[in-house]
Amino acid sequence: MTSGGIRRSFTAAAALALASFGDVVRAAPGPWQLNMQRGDSTWSQVPYHLNNISLGVCTVIGILVFGAMFIAMFRFRKSRGAVAEKWSHNTMVEVVWTTIPVIILVVLAYLATGGLTLWADTTGSQMTVKVTGYQWKWRYDYVEYLGKPIDKVGFMSKLDTQSDQTRQLGSGMDPFAVKVGDESTYLLNVDKPLVVPVDTKIRFVITSGDVIHSWWVPATGWKLDAIPGIINAAWANFQKPGTYRGQCAELCGQDHGFMPIVVVVKSKADFAAWLAAQQAKSAAPVAAPATASSAAAPQTSQVAPAAGAARQG
Repeated sequence: MTSGGIRRSFTAAAALALASFGDVVRAAPGPWQLNMQRGDSTWSQVPYHLNNISLGVCTVIGILVFGAMFIAMFRFRKSRGAVAEKWSHNTMVEVVWTTIPVIILVVLAYLATGGLTLWADTTGSQMTVKVTGYQWKWRYDYVEYLGKPIDKVGFMSKLDTQSDQTRQLGSGMDPFAVKVGDESTYLLNVDKPLVVPVDTKIRFVITSGDVIHSWWVPATGWKLDAIPGIINAAWANFQKPGTYRGQCAELCGQDHGFMPIVVVVKSKADFAAWLAAQQAKSAAPVAAPATASSAAAPQTSQVAPAAGAARQG
């Protein structure tokens, strides 16, 4: 292969990669998507762009390194009469190929450190939600909202009944029939989703009640381990209402694949109405069950007059 043929091959490969990945980067998540999801939280753009920058740097380095290697293999091979140079080193070349990687690593480390620092800073949060992982479900407890504590609003969230019945061996049920509207939700839906308001900085405090889990909703741009005895914290600020799905991202037992996460983002007015309804429900008095003694008391009062009447007769 001539040097011109090598150049044409690399040009064709670069064009194919650009055509293949260029549209994928802009596409919504779906089958065969290879890039990260952009996300719908304010911080989610940080890891998305950092990933693209790192991928670009690695691609350029790969093209240069493998390009030089293939050119040396094909153009300067022994069968074409090439004779190897005999020299020990070149100080200038060594300085260049040491300095450039160091600069690249420093720049990437600076960008990553800045992004992680911003992600871990929950200062100024307007809402706090406690997330606890269990085998194999999640518990959500609302701690405070807009500076006011929230009392007794919390619930377990587990795989929805239709998906749970369908996944059983020998159920004979069709997984493709599990839908919400036109959206296929097999193993992706829950009985009670986490409900949060839009355009609100939400602090998530995450822990576990048994083994290590990992709370991951791609739309936030992050995932965080839920570790027994340890509280981890991060934040998200969703930019538009909608339903966002996630999964446990830490192998936690036999039903690890059956503990999805669903976050429903509502407008602030709708969330306020939902929260008020939840608080009213938790504050409603629970009727005490009737006991055997209370049930027997009326019978005694009814028998006593009858006995008295008998004595009078």
